[in-house]
Parts: sequence; structure tokens; C-alpha cells
Amino acid sequence: MASPAPGPTNLGMAPNLGGLLCYVPCCIGFIFSVVAAIVEKQSKFVRFHAFQSLLLHAGLIVLWIVMTVAQIILGMASALLATAVWAISLLVGLGFLAVFILLMVKANGGEEYQLPVVGEMAKKWA
Repeated sequence: MASPAPGPTNLGMAPNLGGLLCYVPCCIGFIFSVVAAIVEKQSKFVRFHAFQSLLLHAGLIVLWIVMTVAQIILGMASALLATAVWAISLLVGLGFLAVFILLMVKANGGEEYQLPVVGEMAKKWA
């Protein structure tokens, strides 16, 4: 989709701004996505980005838990292994940050950019 429908959403903002806010890092995007998924009934564009953001955040949380457990378990065996897992976790976190920035840019441009797995699920739920 090239551009969202004009006019405000139920949240009283432009759809592209609503989509962008769904991906803001540091819990702001997560909280806004929850609110948008519950409150927004007018804009399918904002709902799509809210659900895609929630699914992406869920994947990030699960991955973070797995990496933390792996770091603790491997840390008992070797500090070197724990450091390696920490470095991989850091790279994965930077990768997620890059994806969030890409999605913010795409949403601000009015594009419904779908990620491979979660994008299709979000489209169905929106």
C-alpha cells in the first residue's frame, strides 16, 4: 500500500505517525502498540503496524529470555562461552534495532511493509 487513508485515526493523529509510534524502541512502541491494537478501530494501517510491532516485540522477548538462559548456563561452564553468547546477544539486539528503524521509516512513509512471518499474521489480525 502506497499511502494510508487520509484523516485522523481514533487516536487523533495521522495514520503514518501512529504507525511510526508503534516501532519506537524502549517500551514506548510496545505500549503504544497495545493501546492502538485495543482502541484503534478506524485505521487498518495503524492496526496492522500495531499488531506487527506486538509480534516483533514478542519474538524479541522470547529470544532475549533464551539468550539470557544460555548465557547463564554456559557461564557456569566457561566465562569465554558466556562472553560469546553476550556478544551474539548484542549483535541480535542491534539487528532488531535496525529492523525497528527500518519499520519506523516505512510506516512514516505510509507503507505497510510486511516482515516475512509476522507481517502476514498482522495483516490477518488488522
